[in-house]
Amino acid sequence: MDTSKDAIVAWCQEYLADLLEVPARSIDPTADFDRLGVDSALAVALLIEVEDRYGIDLSPEDLYEHPNLDAVATYLHEQSTPSVA
Repeated sequence: MDTSKDAIVAWCQEYLADLLEVPARSIDPTADFDRLGVDSALAVALLIEVEDRYGIDLSPEDLYEHPNLDAVATYLHEQSTPSVA
């Protein structure tokens, strides 16, 4: 599975677009979730799907700290990339 930041953004755009019933290209990855119309129920659905897809547990606090798709994708990419010691 591609865990590049761009791939994660694209997947999140598609996922949210489906939930919001809008075209994926209309989802601005730099727009805050509240501006996109993502309420708490949609945020929880996104958290569950991210965990299922990427195996990374995101908390609601993580979404607060990373309030847009671009920030979430960066965080997920960093979490999915093995660190080199």
